[in-house]
Amino acid sequence: MEAGGSKSRLERDYVYIKDRPSNKMPQHPTLASQPYSSTVSISTTEEWEKELLEDPKNRLALSALSSHDPKAVLSQRSATIANTQIYNVKVELEGAPITNQRASGRCWLFAATNVFRVAIMKRYNLKEFELSQAYLFYWDKLEKANYFLEQILETVDEDLEGRLIQRLLEGPVGDGGQWDMVANLVEKYGLVPHSLYPDSFNASSSGAMSGLVTTKLREFALELRQLASRSSDVKQSLGAAKEKMMREIHLMLTVMLGPPPSPDKDITWEYHDKDEKFQSLTTTPLKFAGELSSQASIKANSGTNVHELFSLVNDPRNKYGQLLSVNRLGNVVGMRPVRYVNVDMTTMKTACISMLRANIPIFFGCDVGKFSNRDSGVMDTDLIDYELGFNTRLGLSKAHRLMTHESAMTHAMVLTAVHVIDDKPVRWRVQNSWGEAPGSKGFFVMSDRWMDEFVYQAVVDPKFVGDEVKDVLKQEPKMLPLWDPMGALA
Repeated sequence: MEAGGSKSRLERDYVYIKDRPSNKMPQHPTLASQPYSSTVSISTTEEWEKELLEDPKNRLALSALSSHDPKAVLSQRSATIANTQIYNVKVELEGAPITNQRASGRCWLFAATNVFRVAIMKRYNLKEFELSQAYLFYWDKLEKANYFLEQILETVDEDLEGRLIQRLLEGPVGDGGQWDMVANLVEKYGLVPHSLYPDSFNASSSGAMSGLVTTKLREFALELRQLASRSSDVKQSLGAAKEKMMREIHLMLTVMLGPPPSPDKDITWEYHDKDEKFQSLTTTPLKFAGELSSQASIKANSGTNVHELFSLVNDPRNKYGQLLSVNRLGNVVGMRPVRYVNVDMTTMKTACISMLRANIPIFFGCDVGKFSNRDSGVMDTDLIDYELGFNTRLGLSKAHRLMTHESAMTHAMVLTAVHVIDDKPVRWRVQNSWGEAPGSKGFFVMSDRWMDEFVYQAVVDPKFVGDEVKDVLKQEPKMLPLWDPMGALA
């Protein structure tokens, strides 16, 4: 609440997902006359049930919704028909094949490498190509383990039961990540073709591995805190203990994922180009990634250097034109933190359209589970009519969904096309990483209204935004707490 007890701007701006004549919730005619009760009354619920079942619409809803998935029952065919895979702005090279993260939370690595690979495919004249997501996954797990132990050492004076330590312990090496985190990995370890470090079982099905490493790290956290309580100079005295811990984590990851190529040792990549000519390249992972910044690669990629991309976000809780960051969120100690330039959706979408016109695919983060259908690949706020089935509207605005932890970035994908009418976007083409079965051979379609409500991030080239947006990167960031929804890892 603001000073004086008045409602905050966000509360005053409370809106509904669906366009309605009024933003007021429907009131039961007898609501005002009912006395307040702090308990659930059995007799009252019996009255509610009787009244509910007198309505034939509710009896039909009971029959359908008690035995089927509500999303399927309430799905609107008109929304599926409206969202066709037809676009008038589309990148010339989307990248192939469709990738599959399988039973892992590596969507951010797949989305990022699906953007990187387009530049590589143009540079080396390839028909199909896939980068090794497992390579980055291995180093990310190792770096996150180190980052976690460093955070534990920096917070030894914090209460173990406090919110910060509990949050750190919640998921020290989760599969998820953010754009700046993958940028750190590529800068330190480079990139390798998928054929040189393919998925192991534990890369494709990461639950058991992540669980084991998490258990060990929690054990190490308690041990470090106990050792630190006896030391006057924590980091100086615990160096050997921490190194032993990291060596154990390294062993666990290596036996489950396999030894990765060394970042600065030669690898040889043999391939056939688009003309079926055999080619061979000997390089290192670091040089292979660095090549994306070469003049030849930048020219092939419409003048874009993928190493210079940065994140725009739309967080209506915070001021636009502001740099945001999240306290203690990262993966590689000493490298770039997670940074977001907060902008309105018009600014974000304008930059995205400009990039697609320039044939550059776009990494973006969203809440994929809301108003979406995995089979059809349709994401549309009109897709599921919850009011029809439950006589209630879902009334949280985008800001309120963030405020109440109802929504966050849960998934990262790639934009490859948009349909524009009268200079306004109507729908967007989305390359997913769930294989070819979902959607249209792996591609989803997103309505522009869904983008407004559930897209939070787009990673863009600086040349497609104005100076006022680029200048935000020079600000000191507003630091959000680790548990803030903008700290969610896709």
